[in-house]
Amino acid sequence: SISRLLYLLQQETSSAELRTECAVVLGSLAMGTENNVKSLLDCHIIPALLQGLLSPDLKFIEACLRCLRTIFISPVTPEDLLYTDATVISHLMALLSRSRYTQEYICQIFSHCCKGPDHQTILFNHGAVQNIAHLLVSTSYKVRMQALKCFSVLAFENPQVSMTLVNVSVDGELLPQIFVKMLQRDKPIEMQLTSAKCLTSMCRAGAIRTDDSCIILKTLPCLVRMCSKERLLEERVEGAETLAYLIETDVELQRIASITDHLIVMLADYFKYPSSVSAITDIKRLDHDLKHAHELRQAAFKLYASLGANDEDIRKKIIETENMMDRIVNGLSESSIKVRLAAVRCLHSLSRSVQQLRTSFQDHAVWKPLMKVLQNAPNEILVVASSTLCNLLLEFSPSKEPILESGAIELLCSLTQSENLALRVNGIWALMNMAFQAEQKIKSDILRGLSTEQLFQLLSDSDVNVLMKTLGLLRNLLSTRPHIDHIMSTHGKQIMQAVTLILEGEHNIEVKEQTLCILANIADGTTAKELIMTNDDILQKIKYYMSHSNAKLQLAAMFCISNLIWNEEEGSQERQDKLRDMGIVDILHKLSQSSDPNLCDK
Repeated sequence: SISRLLYLLQQETSSAELRTECAVVLGSLAMGTENNVKSLLDCHIIPALLQGLLSPDLKFIEACLRCLRTIFISPVTPEDLLYTDATVISHLMALLSRSRYTQEYICQIFSHCCKGPDHQTILFNHGAVQNIAHLLVSTSYKVRMQALKCFSVLAFENPQVSMTLVNVSVDGELLPQIFVKMLQRDKPIEMQLTSAKCLTSMCRAGAIRTDDSCIILKTLPCLVRMCSKERLLEERVEGAETLAYLIETDVELQRIASITDHLIVMLADYFKYPSSVSAITDIKRLDHDLKHAHELRQAAFKLYASLGANDEDIRKKIIETENMMDRIVNGLSESSIKVRLAAVRCLHSLSRSVQQLRTSFQDHAVWKPLMKVLQNAPNEILVVASSTLCNLLLEFSPSKEPILESGAIELLCSLTQSENLALRVNGIWALMNMAFQAEQKIKSDILRGLSTEQLFQLLSDSDVNVLMKTLGLLRNLLSTRPHIDHIMSTHGKQIMQAVTLILEGEHNIEVKEQTLCILANIADGTTAKELIMTNDDILQKIKYYMSHSNAKLQLAAMFCISNLIWNEEEGSQERQDKLRDMGIVDILHKLSQSSDPNLCDK
């Protein structure tokens, strides 16, 4: 029957009325199950309907558009089907002027089919902004609403579109002002939310300043309102997610949001769904609650993560909210990957607080579920979880000990071998934190876990961040004399090779400075010193850097010298003689005349 309808729809000889009726019936079929839509797609309904848009008959065009709209709204329809033929978009733009129905359906098709930057660019280049802007003041609510939705998907994470929207005006009024009018309390919730999303995207793209009154006095309060108990569950999810995005990188907005309408307490309610079953008489509502429960938790975690990103007092307030740490810990083991990711993000945000690492994190043994999350998780979770682990391994964190006992070294060493750059950085960073002021056994375990091959691999990594963290790790391993001597007695040859490698390579000042500081640490060892004194190549390099044009490198090189020549240490006389023969004293004379007070002093 579908193929018969499609046949009649495509027959030029059929009357306009018959073809329109066929489009209406096909549209009704499309409103049925997903299988209906699949059958229609298999019969190539989309090309047939797009062809129909070329007809001169407006009623037939509207029927084709309504059917296309219904099909594109379905989750089983691939959005790309709209973009296979470039002339389609131009033709749809041209049809926008025909009637309020063409306007409503075409905007709805665009907002459903615009997924990601490629689609945004195609629509933008076809003049979507100019063609849709005037529809925001249409007399039809449905047209205004669909046009607004279009702008919210076009501008999402898209600086080009956002920067354009700021300067577009309709009937002498700029778009941001029109959006602000649309988020007033007397407007329908859907309209308030969508215009808040438009303003949020424009703000995040830098098109509107974060301290602009339309953000502080209008957008932010509107989104906080969306989080309240009066709103539907889906509105609360969207409100919290949008607010999390708006304030994510701005500490001032985080502070304002945290004291608006008791937001922090209000979000605690997001964890109370589905409500206790005994009270639910309506099975449908239970089903609805269950469906949205994990979305609510995900949204709350995201918003808490944004709120606590920078401010210590806000983090304290979040953690003091009822059962908050338990909720995060439960979130870490939820079946939904999205909830797990949001919970880890929230934990990461709170782990930036020294105070909380020492108290709540300790009381709730947060490291246990965190270590569990790190076992075979997907990369996006691993990146955030390993960042959190870095914070839990800082020297003042009481979790450091138990984490070590639970196999962290092995786990982190394996991260340093990841293809994913962020994971390599976090793995080596966490090891660096772990090695800071650690006992000798831990340091030896780290070196054993990493292997010399892997250490060299990291020192020749193309990313400067990995290199700096690896040098930081070496510097932390080579601190306190007995440790320096012990490590250099087992790994001295390789470490000296690594140092030579870097001092000879094309590296920036920071990298070379860090490397010279490692040498200075080695020079501070009792037996380790000899590895420098018997290595003429290294001594020449130290001499070279004493006369370098950069004062930081000169200072670092002088630290090496001063650690080699302490009078009260055994063998100091021979070392001094050797350095004197090398011409080091002459350089020191010259440096004592330096205009730089630090160099002069040293």
